[in-house]
Amino acid sequence: NGADFRMDPAVPLVVPEINPEAIAVHSGIIANPNCSTIQMVMALAPLHRTARIRRVIVATYQAVSGTGREAIKELKEQAPRYLAGEREFAPSAYPYRIAFNLIPQIGSFEKLDFTTEEWKMDRETKKILHDDSIEVSATTIRVPVFNVHSEAVYLETEQPLSVGAAREILAAAPGVVLMDDPAKKLYPMPLSADGRDEVFVGRIRADPYAKNGLHLWVVADNIRKGAASNVVQIAERMIADGLV
Repeated sequence: NGADFRMDPAVPLVVPEINPEAIAVHSGIIANPNCSTIQMVMALAPLHRTARIRRVIVATYQAVSGTGREAIKELKEQAPRYLAGEREFAPSAYPYRIAFNLIPQIGSFEKLDFTTEEWKMDRETKKILHDDSIEVSATTIRVPVFNVHSEAVYLETEQPLSVGAAREILAAAPGVVLMDDPAKKLYPMPLSADGRDEVFVGRIRADPYAKNGLHLWVVADNIRKGAASNVVQIAERMIADGLV
């Protein structure tokens, strides 16, 4: 459940709803993808099968639980101090105060000044979907939310894909919950996904200026589907397929 083996060609990188066939080719190790990648590909994969995605631009809004206990503790301690008027902090989990702030850096900076987290989303998406031609450009942001990651995803497809068709595809996709009724103010939020294993998708819109462009809003519990639950689902699939 770490990054060490994810891009090893001999190690399957698995999201059971998307590429369960990869489980059977393991040689003793199966890798769990990055939390932000898992929830994104859960929404992308069903659309990719229908219309073939060429390009993805994603901005993530990632909760502090993705960093760990110290980050949760830091947000809990900083928020009341800030509300009480304090302005000087000595953060440790992050380079800056996280309470009432956004930090546009997750991981260290690498090639072209994209972070390790941003490159993970590109490389892992290609491997999970078995398509190196998909272009994924990410901006990953840490936000002062305790749990549940959210993502604004823009995608362009080779084949035309209407908003209605995208809704139908995602509504039928395993592990995905469609929450998309703007007239009723129905859309996913961290409140929707906290403690749940499903990935929630809404705010589906056609790009008014680009052919075959769609916008999605994707929300999932990064500790459950983004980490622990996906591992359990891999194990359950192995048992069901008689692989253990």
